[in-house]
Amino acid sequence: MMPYTREKRLRTRSVAGTHALAETITEILRSAGKGPRLVILSGDLGAGKTTLVQGIAGTLGASQEEVSSPTFTLLHEYPTTKVPLAHLDLYRLEEERELEGIGLWDLASGTEDSLIVVEWGERFPSVVERADAEISIGHGENDTERLFHVRWR
Repeated sequence: MMPYTREKRLRTRSVAGTHALAETITEILRSAGKGPRLVILSGDLGAGKTTLVQGIAGTLGASQEEVSSPTFTLLHEYPTTKVPLAHLDLYRLEEERELEGIGLWDLASGTEDSLIVVEWGERFPSVVERADAEISIGHGENDTERLFHVRWR
């Protein structure tokens, strides 16, 4: 696994701020190269992972309102006007072998430019090994403040 070579720390104070910050984060992720980009999105329950994905979807030209947590469906794919967006949630998976059944590796090995955002991917060594970036979200000084640590190669 190659180490991350770049990083950025960002902060928001509202849901609207997180949606707006998603534009900057999306540009960072899209500049990482051609082909699918696999991004691990980590943070406690309620940290704002899905809120960030809503902002990313909006930045890419999809409807933010259609984005919801894939906790029970495991995978949501959103058509956008720029690149395809896949949003996965691995919280309910327990073993590496379960990753094959949800199509993660098919998405990640495609040739088309796409963005694959994986919540709870840090739980699986194979996902960490193949990730092009990681975004950690933490709580700030009050209920609405969020701290983002974006690392990418």
